Amino acid sequence: MDTHHLVAMANRIGQFFESYSDRAEALDGIAQHIRKFWEPRMRRLLLQQLDAPADSGLRPIVADALRAHRPDLTPHA
Repeated sequence: MDTHHLVAMANRIGQFFESYSDRAEALDGIAQHIRKFWEPRMRRLLLQQLDAPADSGLRPIVADALRAHRPDLTPHA
């Protein structure tokens, strides 16, 4: 799977949740959507992109959601 495509998809999810007035609810919504609908391999690649030393390309709200909910999003081997 192409990491750039995953980032673009995650950013679209983040763009939707940016309209929420409650930031905590928005971060939770982003994380829960990714956890529920993305397969473990996709989540693993997205978290690797978040950890990359260069600019991840993720919207700040998406990066914040991934960091805040990382334990729930990390695939268990």
